[in-house]
Amino acid sequence: MAAKRDYYEVLGIGRDADEGAIKRAYRKLAIQHHPDKNPDDPTAAEKFREAAEAYEVLKDPQKRAHYDQFGHAGPQAAFGGSGGQPGFNVDLNDALESFLRNFGMGGFGDMFGGGSGGSGGPGGGRQRGRSLQLRLLVTLEEAAKGGTRTVKVNKQVPCGECHGSGARPGSKPATCPQCRGAGRVRQVRQSLLGQMVTEGVCPRCQGQGRTIDDPCTSCRGSGTVRGEEKLEIKVPAGVSTGNYMEIEGKGDAGAAGAPAGNLRVVFEVQEHALFERHGDDLLIDVPLSPVDLMLGTKVEVPTLDGKVALKVPAGTQGHKIFRMRGKGIPHVNRPGVGDQLVRVLAWTPEKLDKDLKLKLEKLRDDLAGKVPPPGRHLMD
Repeated sequence: MAAKRDYYEVLGIGRDADEGAIKRAYRKLAIQHHPDKNPDDPTAAEKFREAAEAYEVLKDPQKRAHYDQFGHAGPQAAFGGSGGQPGFNVDLNDALESFLRNFGMGGFGDMFGGGSGGSGGPGGGRQRGRSLQLRLLVTLEEAAKGGTRTVKVNKQVPCGECHGSGARPGSKPATCPQCRGAGRVRQVRQSLLGQMVTEGVCPRCQGQGRTIDDPCTSCRGSGTVRGEEKLEIKVPAGVSTGNYMEIEGKGDAGAAGAPAGNLRVVFEVQEHALFERHGDDLLIDVPLSPVDLMLGTKVEVPTLDGKVALKVPAGTQGHKIFRMRGKGIPHVNRPGVGDQLVRVLAWTPEKLDKDLKLKLEKLRDDLAGKVPPPGRHLMD
């Protein structure tokens, strides 16, 4: 296993960097290497996780002081880091939750909801439920107008028999005698540098803060069973593929009454039969005959709000694009609406009857000599 890199080197900052500089450096790296923005880069997730780990240590004055003194052994010795490599370890799920918790909607414009909170209080070391991810397919119309979707989420839910306590009905969990319900224990030991205080998850109750002597037969003491929950998901107007929102407490229920995880809803916008989306603008192709382009015409153009009349001036060239203001997709992070782009294409029939062919041959003769020679920038 490769050795851990220096946290200051990971964030690209000096050892005298203040809190603001640390946060700015982390935000820049997290946005750059976020897994949702780099689906084809297998190294992005590890760089994202590494940046989050460095930030979690350096943003905390106490952890930072121990790290500056002892290196990667410092966070482990002082804060109960666990197996694998020495030091403070963060997995990818923790890194994603850290990013949401610290930046919320300000991350990189792809989020629509807040992050997760800690459990706090007695039993604060309890392991919260697993966070889940749901991919929600929406139509272009839903993305433009917003709306509400009802979904069913398969997940761990509180046991109906013991109501999530994990204890057999009629009995109660007992307060852990080792941690006295805190879920964490401290140890004081002497070292060459003086007294060292370490804190970690209670080994007896595994951070639950309580023990169950008579477990529930339905959930076997876990407090959760497999089930489903029906949720109303709000689709924000202007959402695009890859945008996501974090719904706190709607993931798997935590074991034995611990807080539930979060649910991340990732949006995917379906392709439309008429419109091609470019950011918040919509593009539609409208075929016109060469005669319409030469003489000018008025054509009805479909939009998301219904048909709109568009005047095409005489002498319009094929592939010219007209802009219909405010007929696109709402901006998700600022006021205003995108535009609809109408690209007119010259349409020619594949077969001609004899009379029409004679008329077009005469027209060709009349236009002979008026067509510009080949060259650059003819459309200008």
